[in-house]
Amino acid sequence: MEYKTLLYEKKDRIGIITINRPKRMNALNGTVLEEFNQVLSEIEGDDDVKVVIITGNEKCFAAGADITEISELATPLDAHVFIKNAQSTFNRIEDLEKPSIAAIAGPALGGGCELSMACDLRIAAENAMIGLPEIKLGVLPGGGGTQRLPRLVGLTKAKELLYTGDFIDAKEAYRIGLVNKVVPVESLMDEAIKMAKKMVAQPGVALKVIKNVVNTGINVDLRTGLAVEARGFEILCSTEDRIEGVKAFLEKRKPVFKDK
Repeated sequence: MEYKTLLYEKKDRIGIITINRPKRMNALNGTVLEEFNQVLSEIEGDDDVKVVIITGNEKCFAAGADITEISELATPLDAHVFIKNAQSTFNRIEDLEKPSIAAIAGPALGGGCELSMACDLRIAAENAMIGLPEIKLGVLPGGGGTQRLPRLVGLTKAKELLYTGDFIDAKEAYRIGLVNKVVPVESLMDEAIKMAKKMVAQPGVALKVIKNVVNTGINVDLRTGLAVEARGFEILCSTEDRIEGVKAFLEKRKPVFKDK
């Protein structure tokens, strides 16, 4: 399927989604979100894809929401429809059974930052600039920024970034735990693919269950989280890949997983 604002390709069981609005600094508008939902549906139904990478170009990941659309929000109902659309799209990325990696170069601001935070992992190029500047427009980051950022970097640092609207560079993002790795711009996609291939090599059912257990557990109390973890362990013990993994370990050979 062809998209107007996105590029999508598959390579070695990795689905690569590229935001493709270079003249608008990859700003996220209604069409981008709609096409994200379409490509996510395609990925969800494709067993050949195990890991997803979301990226922009070497100069810009996504500079935020399209201000033209925001300027047209005349009523609270308009704003509600707009922001629920963004939230539901980012939630779909977060809830996708397959692990996701945001490969960030250049600005990842506002909605772009929120999009990256909906991914499981983030790799930043050295030229990355990350921030939530919505307060400077008199609004707040409504695509998950006020909720995901504190969970990723802690309450105090999140409040500082939300209250000031300041941008941070890749090194600072790594220091506070917002990104997993910082790499040269020219190595960004190679590093993202390298990380994705490590996950592709793992048993697929275990990937799905671990992601679900972590995402569920972070939002509940410890005892409930441990119960979710135990249930995940029980499920995985019944899989063919668990049997193969243990057998390969005992036989001192590389396992051959079938994602079953």
